[in-house]
Amino acid sequence: MKKTILFAFLSLLFMVSACSNDEITPQERFEKYVNHWNEQEFVKMYEMLTSQAAETYPTEDFVDRYQAIYNDLNISELTISYEKLSEDQMDTAMEKGTAKFPFTVEMDSIAGPITFDYEATLIKEETENEDTAENWFVKWDSGFIFPEIKNGGEISLDISEPKRGEILDRNRMPLAINDNVQEVGVVPEDLGENSEQTIEKISDSAGISTEEIDRLINQDWVQPNMFVPLTKLPPSAENAINQLTEIDGVAFRDATGRVYPLGKAAAHLTGYVSQVTAEDLEELDEEKYDADDMIGQRGLESLYEEKLKGEEGATITAVNEDGDETVIAEKEAQNGENIVTTIDADVQEAIYKAYDGDSGTAAAIDPKTGETLALVSSPSFTPDTFLYGISQSDYDTLQTDPQQPMLNRFSATFSPGSAIKPVTAAIGLNNGSIKPGEGMEIDGLTWSNGEGWGDYKVRRVSTSDGPVDVTDALVRSDNIYFARKAVEMGNEQFVNGFQEFGFGEDLPFEYPMTSSSVSTNGKIDDEVQLANTSYGQGQIEVSALHLALAYTPFLNEGNMLKPTILTDNEDSQVWKEGLITNDQATLIQDALRDVVEEGTASGAKDADFPISGKTGTAELKLADEENGEENGWFVGYPSEDQDILIAMMVEGTHDRGGSGYTVDKVTDILKDVKQ
Repeated sequence: MKKTILFAFLSLLFMVSACSNDEITPQERFEKYVNHWNEQEFVKMYEMLTSQAAETYPTEDFVDRYQAIYNDLNISELTISYEKLSEDQMDTAMEKGTAKFPFTVEMDSIAGPITFDYEATLIKEETENEDTAENWFVKWDSGFIFPEIKNGGEISLDISEPKRGEILDRNRMPLAINDNVQEVGVVPEDLGENSEQTIEKISDSAGISTEEIDRLINQDWVQPNMFVPLTKLPPSAENAINQLTEIDGVAFRDATGRVYPLGKAAAHLTGYVSQVTAEDLEELDEEKYDADDMIGQRGLESLYEEKLKGEEGATITAVNEDGDETVIAEKEAQNGENIVTTIDADVQEAIYKAYDGDSGTAAAIDPKTGETLALVSSPSFTPDTFLYGISQSDYDTLQTDPQQPMLNRFSATFSPGSAIKPVTAAIGLNNGSIKPGEGMEIDGLTWSNGEGWGDYKVRRVSTSDGPVDVTDALVRSDNIYFARKAVEMGNEQFVNGFQEFGFGEDLPFEYPMTSSSVSTNGKIDDEVQLANTSYGQGQIEVSALHLALAYTPFLNEGNMLKPTILTDNEDSQVWKEGLITNDQATLIQDALRDVVEEGTASGAKDADFPISGKTGTAELKLADEENGEENGWFVGYPSEDQDILIAMMVEGTHDRGGSGYTVDKVTDILKDVKQ
């Protein structure tokens, strides 16, 4: 019994002694090293190296190298796991002062996942600090980074750029494509004795600052006889290319770049791409973008950036001292997706050309499917200038141009004038305040609803020989008829009717559009405002696309279609169902035909096929002005084929025939595209 007690006592003394020395096992020590590694705490890892390893690999070959490689390769999700020692292995390690730990490294990188196995050796060393028990150290070599460079070598990274997806029209005609461009560069030694003056000439012609040219020429890798690329110029920059050809030291080589074949005609629709800015990088995913990348700006290029961009490819390679290469990880570049739109390039271009420098906006749709055929804003800009560099003077010219070429008018809203009257008619027919064939006696050219109106009166352009019904009112564009009917139905029914046509809500459309509204606050509390709104004045505003869609119930048995812009979208979807009956739709459709045959759109009779539609003149003058600016509208379509409907607005038509000026343009467009 005493012997047993003594053994237990001696064992206890040993444990107390061991605990008092606080000696750490190699496994505990390697666990600590692995934790530092998983957290990429390279300085702390370096402090755990054997003295020989620390001597062989100074700090810059360990800490700096780890950080540089891990940063350059975008290492993430780093996980190091290892096999723990058995009791026998631990005893042997403690006895011999050395321990081995097979481990596995798993990580994600710019080139995809990387996994490798390696082995760590820990050695017990005496330390200068006698109080520490942390006397196990890692015998490190370069194989801990990647086994392929354990005997020396370097890691190289090759990035392969994806091909940006193209933007195509419904017939796969190009709207934004990758095509041949001219890369402009200089050979420094050929710039001549007065190189500063030569650089200024290059700057003026190429639209790139002299500071940027100097920066590019003075890069570390540049030699006097080397070609130094400066910028790219598309085929449309013929004048600039011709000027640069005459300058000493300028050279060209073929390259691939973004090209916009429709130029100004579709600039607001397509947008453009440009190099990522420092401000962009603050908002973007750093794993997907860097300072050399291009990014979509405005329009479809921006809207579908994620699909168009694609993903970079990457190859991580180990290169030994003999130049032999071993691929560690590889990811192929994923080209961007092509975007096939419902846009018809011929219609888009025909509408833009019809503006001939005028300001305005237009939308063209297929009224039977809801497919968007054109979205036009005039005037416009050349997207190439933003892609390949625009001088400050040219940029200032665009920004200060009174016609505002940078303003995207087709995404904005405007007063529709009398072009909204068919919608007012549909609302009245639906709620019963307007009855087909029921006439209204109207005396004279003006009307007021009493003392509450003060001196204000609604005016119409012509008198009638008898009672005016809804068809007569549409053909004559009779303001008084619609004003009286709006007052009769009241604010609530009137506003509710427009809400049923989608006013006050976002268009169900991928391209962002300003919402149409009956007023600035969505309400109408004043009777004069109610009367004015009925014929498209007051505060009512609508986009060209929404106005075009508002006419689709007349051609689709009362159903308003949902707009689409991609060919893979389901077409002929109903956005608003049953806004009017089939009979009511037919009544308005017949009236729109009579507007051309007998009414305000007689200019459309110039076509050799029947056209239907409605004019509108939006007066922009103040209440006390006799004369002021006007915007002329026409919403028209081929009466029989009904395969295209155009809502077009031209600004400043007061001295050019009002809405008749727009009628002529739409007629010419329809004649052109229907050939």
